[in-house]
Amino acid sequence: MVERFTSGGRQFNLYNFFIILAVSFGSMSYGYASSAIAPVLALPEFLDYFELETRENGTSLQATFNGLFQTGGFLGVFFVSWFADKYGRRVAIAVPAVILVVTAALMAGTTNVGEFIVWRFFAGAGTFMILSAVPIYMTEAVPPRNRGMLVDIHGAALLFGYMSVIWAGYGFYFFKSPNNWRAIFALQATYPLIVLGMLPFLPESPRWLISKGRDDEAKRILERLHTPQEALIEFEQITRQLEIDRNLPSSYVSMFKNKSYRKRSWLALGTTMGIQFSGILVINNYQPTLYATLGYATERQLLLTGGWITLAWGSGILGCFIIDRLPRPKLIAGSLAGCMLCLIIVAALIANFVPSDNNSALQAIVAMFYVYVVFYEAGLDGTQFAYLGELFPTHLRAKGMNLGVAGICLMNIVWLQSAPTGIANAGWKDADELNVASQAPVGLEQTAKFSGTEHVDSAELEDKDKEAA
Repeated sequence: MVERFTSGGRQFNLYNFFIILAVSFGSMSYGYASSAIAPVLALPEFLDYFELETRENGTSLQATFNGLFQTGGFLGVFFVSWFADKYGRRVAIAVPAVILVVTAALMAGTTNVGEFIVWRFFAGAGTFMILSAVPIYMTEAVPPRNRGMLVDIHGAALLFGYMSVIWAGYGFYFFKSPNNWRAIFALQATYPLIVLGMLPFLPESPRWLISKGRDDEAKRILERLHTPQEALIEFEQITRQLEIDRNLPSSYVSMFKNKSYRKRSWLALGTTMGIQFSGILVINNYQPTLYATLGYATERQLLLTGGWITLAWGSGILGCFIIDRLPRPKLIAGSLAGCMLCLIIVAALIANFVPSDNNSALQAIVAMFYVYVVFYEAGLDGTQFAYLGELFPTHLRAKGMNLGVAGICLMNIVWLQSAPTGIANAGWKDADELNVASQAPVGLEQTAKFSGTEHVDSAELEDKDKEAA
């Protein structure tokens, strides 16, 4: 007899939890692949191999690495609904997993910057395809009452992927080899290989099976997912809903042509794009660069980034227990307000204390980045995917999820493409007015290093960093 847990009259069992946990390796695949560039950009070996510190377009190339990655995601995500509706939810996860394995090998073995950019494009497609495919599967494999909590595991798993790649980068920093950065990209294949190995043992979505006339198979799966009575009710509800859905428009065009669908579509885009305005991907992908502008040397940059992402993972787990206690819009609005307040404080501190040798002020900036990620992960990251899954009628769920994820990609193209130039040139008021040139603080030297205009000895910076500590 499968052990069961009750929640307000609805039940889920350990088999539900196992399914969610197994498919969450797909979520980890996204987290690792989307953040792999962050620690790599802090490794001197990677910068030297592609001459990013010496060539005139070094800053632009860093932006291109991220911009084309997001472009690949924006284009690739629209294929997910086709795979999901035609071949099943598991195939929709398997295809991007294969792409991520292949691109991991190709990026690890790249020989020039042109190849690397091309593989980054396809890696972006696979990354955002799996980001969209996993929650589609999750929402159809758990009871509705528990959907928010269980689908939020998707968000926590993303963060575990983020965390693992950051700590991998920190570890490989001490492995002094010109090819240490290749190992980070090669490890990208780990999570998608795991999810590919587990997919044959996971059930197909009952909803998809019923839509294809495979009722007996769907009944058997529902009986494993729920109690016998719940399975019967769920089967009847899905069958009736699909009969209605077959007579409803289901194209992307109808999502903006039909009035009620159009409202849902704009809500989906507004939610995911608005959340990206919080600046999370800029902080996540360029965090070592941001710490460099504060004067921290490479080792400390990676250590601070690792601590930040570890806190993010813990906050994501906390979000699993918060998500069903507040209405989704209120939770999203409150968390965005918290993120905004943190960034206002960061901006005020930068305006008054950067560049300077005021270590307390610099540490306060780092602290506000840490507080920021608690707001974001506890209330935004996983919540947006649960909200997307609930926002659309069932026959548009896959396309609605794709649309929301496409909004994420679109905004990230804007932010990640412009961020390196912005970080390299941003300042407060006029440099001459502040006598910046005469002060020559460590923060500006390190900024110049990342903008490709000046080389700074990392050992010297580490000595200064230790003295400051």
